Amino acid sequence: MEEFTLSTVLHTVSQAILNPVLIVLFILIVVSVWQIGDVLVEYWLERRKRCKDIPRLLNELHTAGYAGAAQVIAQSDLPKRQKQALAQLLNRPELNRAELEVLASRLWGEEEQRYQKALLATDLVMKLGPMFGLLGTLIPLGPGIVALGRGDTAALAESLGVAFDTTVAGVISAAVCSVIAKIRKGWYDDYLQGLEAVMEYIVEARFGNVK
Repeated sequence: MEEFTLSTVLHTVSQAILNPVLIVLFILIVVSVWQIGDVLVEYWLERRKRCKDIPRLLNELHTAGYAGAAQVIAQSDLPKRQKQALAQLLNRPELNRAELEVLASRLWGEEEQRYQKALLATDLVMKLGPMFGLLGTLIPLGPGIVALGRGDTAALAESLGVAFDTTVAGVISAAVCSVIAKIRKGWYDDYLQGLEAVMEYIVEARFGNVK
């Protein structure tokens, strides 16, 4: 009797969470579609405008010298946040080399954290999509198998339809966000490498190691 009771409870619980699983899968699909639009907007507003590469920017900084670095950076195609971070380095003449390097490291770390936060949504969908897709596949199979034993092919077909739909929803949402995350990580790595190179130039130029 106890085994039967536990089995009934587990069956009831598993069937009760089917609707929440379907809701979560719908949300994941919405998030993946939203991420597609978001990455297109990001490309149009920010990535597309970065027509100057970092070597060219460094060459302009070298030509302008440390005194003209602020103007070159302000007129560059760097993101606004990076311009602000570099301006902080240029506007701290009281710091010695070690302190300036610490400040540069902190500013670079803050920028890295911002990009990591931007990837949280896609990373979350990549992990949850297959998990909830699997749940949505397995949960309806229980009633479907019972229906098969009774010869109720209509109920079996309905259960299999739900199982296949949830699998597709979970896999597609994860696949879309995986592609978007890969694209964005490439962009953000490029941004961070460029920021690091410009910061190194500013530190070196500040203390006379470059002309």
